[in-house]
Amino acid sequence: MIELTRLNGSRLCINCDLIKYAESAPDTVLTLITGEKLVVLEPRTEVLRRTLDYRASVLKAAWPEAASALAASGAHFASAASPQPSETSDL
Repeated sequence: MIELTRLNGSRLCINCDLIKYAESAPDTVLTLITGEKLVVLEPRTEVLRRTLDYRASVLKAAWPEAASALAASGAHFASAASPQPSETSDL
């Protein structure tokens, strides 16, 4: 679950697996799979970050020895996505 803030300042915890859509209109509107809509103070990108952090913590708790493998895999994909120097040069 992730903790968010309603427009009136009250805090709530939401099961992020129930979020179907997160929209910025200009407030952040979460549409749950039940059809219920929630408006929160946090920007959509913050809701996404908290969701990813929560899911990563669940995976770490369930599979602690995978943490180093996941970090190495993430580093590999990050380097693969960065532009590579050309094999030929115009010197």
